[in-house]
Amino acid sequence: MGEDKFEMGQKQRDRLKVLHEVIQGKLKQVEAAEQLKLTTRQVRRLVNKMDAVGDRAVLHGLTGRQSNRRTNADLVKRCIEELRKPECHDFGPTFAAEYLRKSIEVNVGRDTVRKWMVEAGLWRVVPRKVKTVHVWRPRRSCCGELVQWDTSFHAWLEGRGRWLYLIAMIDDATSRLFGRFVEHDSAEENMRTLQSYLERYGRPVDFYTDKAGMFEVARRRGDAEGELMAPTQITRALTELGIGRISAHSPQAKGRVERCFGTLQDRLVKHLRLAGACNIDDANAVLQNFLAEWNQNFTTRPANPTDAHRPLGTDHDLSASLSFVKHPTVENNYTFSFGGKRYQIAKAHVHAGMRGERIRAEQRLDGNVAARFQGRYLDIRRCENPAPVGSESEPLGPVRKDHNRGGRSPWMQTFSISKRNNLARN
Repeated sequence: MGEDKFEMGQKQRDRLKVLHEVIQGKLKQVEAAEQLKLTTRQVRRLVNKMDAVGDRAVLHGLTGRQSNRRTNADLVKRCIEELRKPECHDFGPTFAAEYLRKSIEVNVGRDTVRKWMVEAGLWRVVPRKVKTVHVWRPRRSCCGELVQWDTSFHAWLEGRGRWLYLIAMIDDATSRLFGRFVEHDSAEENMRTLQSYLERYGRPVDFYTDKAGMFEVARRRGDAEGELMAPTQITRALTELGIGRISAHSPQAKGRVERCFGTLQDRLVKHLRLAGACNIDDANAVLQNFLAEWNQNFTTRPANPTDAHRPLGTDHDLSASLSFVKHPTVENNYTFSFGGKRYQIAKAHVHAGMRGERIRAEQRLDGNVAARFQGRYLDIRRCENPAPVGSESEPLGPVRKDHNRGGRSPWMQTFSISKRNNLARN
């Protein structure tokens, strides 16, 4: 019989018992329909089918047969061969499905790809462990209300080039991503990334950062608890631009950007590998295409469609705010020292009361230096270092190295003290 050849589930066995009672006359078709939650017409069809095929009537007609919608075996073989390439050795089912869609134009779901990879030994199913339940902080409601800012140091090029830093900024409400590869995680490079973000999207309400030295000055032992610490260059720049900064007390606090780095270290590394990127310029070119794809596929719609970014106004000078700023003192000769160099203020911009006062000196990101006093920029020039003495005169003769060898001068060897005393008595 069919039940001997095909294994039945509990639902089919329960249905078969009721149908046998109907055939034996112990149960009416209406009562059987109520128990099986079927229509009377369906029960009648099953009873008639049992007269023709027996107990196999409760099984689906395609049981034991291959589906008419199954994928062609040659296509499956082609996909597996593509995923066996060395550059695809660590692809997961989701990324593998996207890769097959782009590389060989096979549109197949990730669950199907996962089944193929498991059967081919390319993916191992690991049961998930029960983790501690974490209460998620709700997203901010508006785009630009909070932007998380962090840096990841990783072997992005997998040995094809030097290790790079990825400075990333992700919007808390939408997960919109912005980033840039740099060679050094310095305040200057972070300012350059900040400048690019502000020029593209505008000024967010707050940035969410860690307590790195470029964002926050560490409190030293002995400092008063309520004493205000001097702001860093980036914090000063954000204050001048009207942007707030919130410090995270732990990596888990800025979990959105941390989880983003985990995804990027998987997906972005593969994109860089497939593109053959081996230097920072190639990496940034691949990154721009990746960011466009990310912002199209992985962002979410905010609860409030209002964009909280504020435009840059005429009173916002990015080149001045995003600078290395110091406040040197003007000397009596109307010069000041900045960055180990001395600068002279032009005579036309000198006025009474400037000597002894502090001015604002700015080292711009383009390398230029500007100085401002009482809200007005000054015309300055760098003072040339004085030439060393004798640099333009004739070279001196060789210096004697043995004029005092042994601790005594040789000119005293022929001098007689007795003759000197006789001359003195005469």
